[in-house]
Amino acid sequence: MASQDWLDKDFYQILGVSKDADEAELKKVYRKLARTYHPDSNPGDAKAEARFKEISEAYSVLSDREQRSEYDQIRAMGAGGARFTAGGGGGQGFEDIFGGMFGGAGGRGQQYSYRQGGGQSFEDIFGMFGGAGAPRGPQKGRDIQASTTLDFETAVTGKTVTLQAQSRSVKVKIPAGVSDGQKIKVRGKGDPSPNGGPAGDILLTVSVRKHPVFERDGQHLRVKLPVTFSEATLGATVEVPTLGGEPVRLKVPPGTPSGRILRVKGRGVKTSKGTGDLLAEVQVVVPSHLSEEARAALEAFREVEPKENPREDLLARARG
Repeated sequence: MASQDWLDKDFYQILGVSKDADEAELKKVYRKLARTYHPDSNPGDAKAEARFKEISEAYSVLSDREQRSEYDQIRAMGAGGARFTAGGGGGQGFEDIFGGMFGGAGGRGQQYSYRQGGGQSFEDIFGMFGGAGAPRGPQKGRDIQASTTLDFETAVTGKTVTLQAQSRSVKVKIPAGVSDGQKIKVRGKGDPSPNGGPAGDILLTVSVRKHPVFERDGQHLRVKLPVTFSEATLGATVEVPTLGGEPVRLKVPPGTPSGRILRVKGRGVKTSKGTGDLLAEVQVVVPSHLSEEARAALEAFREVEPKENPREDLLARARG
């Protein structure tokens, strides 16, 4: 709203521009001055903050065509000796006269305010300029960076967790199959908008603890499956653990070597893209202690086992 203060304030002088400065020049000068005197650049400096408010008020008036025209007329009348009382005593006040002159109760105006500690930043101010000095529409609130650590099973199955975000609790649904280091965007749970726009988001980074048995391989789970020499050689049906469930029985074919992968369908990670498998990597366990009877049996087996050299191919490939 226009006020009698305009008679005593030379906004052109405050910005250091001529009275015929165009919108582009006003914008350029204001941006430079605002960078210099913004409270973020001068913490605790009351004079700089006062100067910043003065600059902002001058720009808000001169960058608006209607307000600038109103201001120029008021200043012109003031220069000619016209002065007005604040009203009372039966006389017309300043707002009465100019309210009728420009339409409405005292004309239209714009007020700029700076909120200490979490107020408008450089990005807030300079993001306002969308052309012709006009402010943009409502701006989105600030995003919040957050992190959480999950146990392995929770990351695989998914869960709703409660986060503490700037002295408030926020419930976040963790999708099934989230991986270590993955970032999740929680829309609308960040800081509120400073001017009626949408709230910001929470950008959540997830860390996943290692499991003592299982590992992730995309949508699959991996587990190392120990088998005895006789189970691997003769074949067997063995139990394999599953994540969060009962063990399943898996057939080990005769002659299965160490390192072979046996697959259990549908017991991996379940996500929106599908469900993976449980991959069991066979590891043949060699006994470290043998009874005399077992040793004698193995000695007898060695006499009759195939005389193939299992390293023959390795040596041939090494020779090129």
